[in-house]
Amino acid sequence: MPALLDGVVVVDLARGLAGPHAAMMLGDLGARVIKVEVPGTGDDTRGWGPPFVGPADDRQSTYFLSCNRNKE
Repeated sequence: MPALLDGVVVVDLARGLAGPHAAMMLGDLGARVIKVEVPGTGDDTRGWGPPFVGPADDRQSTYFLSCNRNKE
């Protein structure tokens, strides 16, 4: 059985709290979500923490990882 939003493409240009969370929920429902970040620096939320996870040379904010699952 296909997901509810199977075949829908969403472009996530949001930053901060509500926008990335909303796009994450659309991805959870089966939409293809393409996240666009600021060239060179990426999304501001990559630096929101602690806590951070990952190797010392590539720390990722757990907030960023949790709100950006199911995205390209």
